[in-house]
Amino acid sequence: MNIIRTGIGIDIHRLQKGETLILGGAEIPSQYGLLGHSDGDVLIHAIIDGFLGAANLGDIGRYFPSNNPEYKGISSGKLLEISLNRVVAEGWKPVFVDATIVAEKPLLAEFIPQMTFNIAHAINLTQRDISIKATTADGLGYIGRGEGISCQAIVTIQKPE
Repeated sequence: MNIIRTGIGIDIHRLQKGETLILGGAEIPSQYGLLGHSDGDVLIHAIIDGFLGAANLGDIGRYFPSNNPEYKGISSGKLLEISLNRVVAEGWKPVFVDATIVAEKPLLAEFIPQMTFNIAHAINLTQRDISIKATTADGLGYIGRGEGISCQAIVTIQKPE
């Protein structure tokens, strides 16, 4: 029998002109990118928090504080690798990821297959085990005004009992 846990991760970053927009490890053509201490990839950050939370290991800021120069500009994919190694060291195995990106622009549908591939490859799951969706805020609030992008992720992990 397996023990199964679920974790939730949420991340939000401000958009700024001239930055590179990275989501799920994919570079998205845009005049605006996400500000962050790392590459600002809200999708991967939310997934990391989901994994860490499900394994009861804290959150992304505990391991990668924004005041640590070692992580300045680091790929979020590398942060995911490090975080997942912590989760696996505790005996957990990733099972499923479900994430929703909230962004007014750019429209993300055409980039979701690449994001899904990147995440599946990074955590050693099949693309069928990764669900990534995108929606808009219908013009409401800071996201609707195009000032930021957020993501929510729910992850499932299991451990043999």
